[in-house]
Amino acid sequence: MFVVSKSSNLLSVKFGIAFFLVWSVLPVLSLAHEIRPAIVDVNVDQDGGHSVQINLNLEAMLADIGIEHSDTDESENSLQYNRFRSLLPAELEKAFNKFSPAFLDSLHVEGDSGKVRYQISDVLVPAVGNLKLARDSKIVMAPEDSVQTLTWSWGERFGPVIVRLNQPNQDETTEGFSQYLEPGERSESLTLLGDNTRNIWRVVTDYLKIGFTHIVPKGLDHILFVVGLFLLSPAWRPLLWQVTAFTLAHTVTLALGISGKLVISPSIVEPLIALSIVYVCVENLFVDRLRKGRTLIVFLFGLLHGLGFAGVLKEVGIEGGNFITSLISFNVGVELGQLLVIAICYVTVGIWFSKKDWYRSLITVPASIVIAAIGVYWFIDRTMF
Repeated sequence: MFVVSKSSNLLSVKFGIAFFLVWSVLPVLSLAHEIRPAIVDVNVDQDGGHSVQINLNLEAMLADIGIEHSDTDESENSLQYNRFRSLLPAELEKAFNKFSPAFLDSLHVEGDSGKVRYQISDVLVPAVGNLKLARDSKIVMAPEDSVQTLTWSWGERFGPVIVRLNQPNQDETTEGFSQYLEPGERSESLTLLGDNTRNIWRVVTDYLKIGFTHIVPKGLDHILFVVGLFLLSPAWRPLLWQVTAFTLAHTVTLALGISGKLVISPSIVEPLIALSIVYVCVENLFVDRLRKGRTLIVFLFGLLHGLGFAGVLKEVGIEGGNFITSLISFNVGVELGQLLVIAICYVTVGIWFSKKDWYRSLITVPASIVIAAIGVYWFIDRTMF
């Protein structure tokens, strides 16, 4: 006769819960089909002429998958998206060419004396590659007439967009103008060969929004890292030490990264961010209180996450005239996103169950196993492809 102890039963329950959650969650964790804002670069030459290059997920546009979905798999058009995603570059370009008249009609670009009309001069589509990863194609357009000023807007169905103005002779490390637009919103008037100083409060709100949304809802890896910190102990003091160390660290590398003084390839940074999640959650299985070494490790991991934030901010662009304001606002937005994650953890779990005898056994341990498994999955995914 086998005797099964109460502790064995409890251990089985923990791992049973963890296994079920990992099995349920992993299939939807690929960030490959994430829908990101398009980036519109208005490139001005020495004579005041301009061209427009749009970086976007062309497959999502053709499949009519809007920003209301955080992932293409959520849409009823996901099968069509996946079919487009598997097309060779020439085939996808051919599909876009059929759609291009409707695309051009959706542009609402106003110049000095009315609507600016464009002709598509090139469509650049990357190779098929890893089907799990969204590919960013480029649409290059030239205006039919020259203008000195313009405002940009496009159809609401195409989602949010980041408009950047790249003027001749501007600083290589910064963008002259960058504005985040909600779906259907119109940009401020851009002077192609002049000063485009913006209202400082508009700059603050724009970069706060970009920083916040990079965490909630788009930064699932950063969210899980913060949740891992929370799981060690829901008490505010150990969490405060960890979050403070993390914040100080990512603030330093965010500033160094965006200024170009510290540049490390995302192919190195992103897998290491995944490993940081694994480490924190595995350590949660073996310790039940904050130790000095943990705070140092969290600080070091914060340096990695800051480089990840810098990559996002570089992609968006940061205005030379408002460099410090943009940088601080983005960082504050990131912090607000992290604080929201912690607040949700407290409201949903901490205040209700943290005093229970079974809190560590049935919440901390299974949840840490799940998050660690997700981190391993991401590490493999980001390393192999």
